[in-house]
Amino acid sequence: MKQFDFLVLGASGMQGKIVVRDLLENGSKVLLADLYKNGSAKVVEKFPNRAAFKYVDLRRFRDTLNLVRESGANVVVNCAESDWNLKVYKACLIARAHVVDLDSDVVTTGKQLKMHTLFEKRELTAITGCGSTPGINNVMLNYGQKQFDSFETVNAGFAWDSNIKKFVVPFSIQSIMWEFSHPATVIENGRLIEKPPLSQVIEMDFRGIGKSKSYLVEHAEPFTFHYYFKNRGLKNVKFYGGFPEHSVEKIITLIELGLHRWEKVLVDGKQKVAPPDLITEVLKRLTPPPGYTEKENLWVEIIGEKDGIKKRMLMECIVPTLPGWEDAGCNIDTGFPASIIAQMIKDGRIMTRGSFAPEAVVPEEEFFRELYHKGMVIYQDGVAINGEPPYVEDKPRRAKVRQLPIEVSPVV
Repeated sequence: MKQFDFLVLGASGMQGKIVVRDLLENGSKVLLADLYKNGSAKVVEKFPNRAAFKYVDLRRFRDTLNLVRESGANVVVNCAESDWNLKVYKACLIARAHVVDLDSDVVTTGKQLKMHTLFEKRELTAITGCGSTPGINNVMLNYGQKQFDSFETVNAGFAWDSNIKKFVVPFSIQSIMWEFSHPATVIENGRLIEKPPLSQVIEMDFRGIGKSKSYLVEHAEPFTFHYYFKNRGLKNVKFYGGFPEHSVEKIITLIELGLHRWEKVLVDGKQKVAPPDLITEVLKRLTPPPGYTEKENLWVEIIGEKDGIKKRMLMECIVPTLPGWEDAGCNIDTGFPASIIAQMIKDGRIMTRGSFAPEAVVPEEEFFRELYHKGMVIYQDGVAINGEPPYVEDKPRRAKVRQLPIEVSPVV
């Protein structure tokens, strides 16, 4: 096998395709690996001298380990579902490869961070949550918190919408159903607790989106934010996910029908199928209507003190649908950061060794510049800080979190 710069696991999936294309267009040699080809063959045909494909079943640890070793890649980008993140970390540790992934649940994230000393001793870097959020939001928090003497409250989240009010899957439907049905991790008065999903709803006037509701959902950011910044006074953290109401209705319906549960169902007395796997394959058949575009607002609200005065800051990243990347929609804000951070490790812009979340190790201003080159603008209190916006808004918006009465029943 030829030697590659990067090994991308889950290369045939939604995010894997974005990462692979970006790395190849930047001139890298990439080994694509997945359980299915699903379009990866066309990529190899287009870049025959710099791309190849290998089948891998991440359930088979020895096969995964051998693939990492044989690829010759010293950076692995794991775009598979988060179920396999810990096993991939262990394989990379043994094979002596740096590794990044897109996100993990709170329990898995905690286990990954506890591997810090192991990675540090082998002079390796591992970063979990290198997507949109976790990912961009984590880096925005680290940038913003430096302008406070102390801060006690952080609210964070995303708001997503499209120009045509038709249901299109924004990102992994498995991840969405899990976030909407799993108890939401929050930090209250310095303690990590769980609350029913969707049990709180807020409304914000989002830049680039307009007024939209967001719902308390499960994410790892409250855990990692508190993990790294509790000594700066951080005591309260919540995370909110925002979709248009017609999408929320569809997602809740899928969950109410039990299609988020992983207990396999026997079909025609022949084959057992897990409902989330079935839904994923069925929804892949959905194609966006003509003229369809998406936009996303990633946001972090920081509340604290500076020079004895109460201070509030709002960090935002606006993600458009990019020309030439229409099929990816706003998923670019997950695939691009993973590609950028992997390249930063490869070329030495990230030299710190150990196991981290992005807020601990990704250089903020350099990362923001890279995002700007990808069409994503970072705002601090309404002012673009990484480049001029590519558009002029009719009505500049200053978003502010506003708690609303609960209007949906918590999903359990």
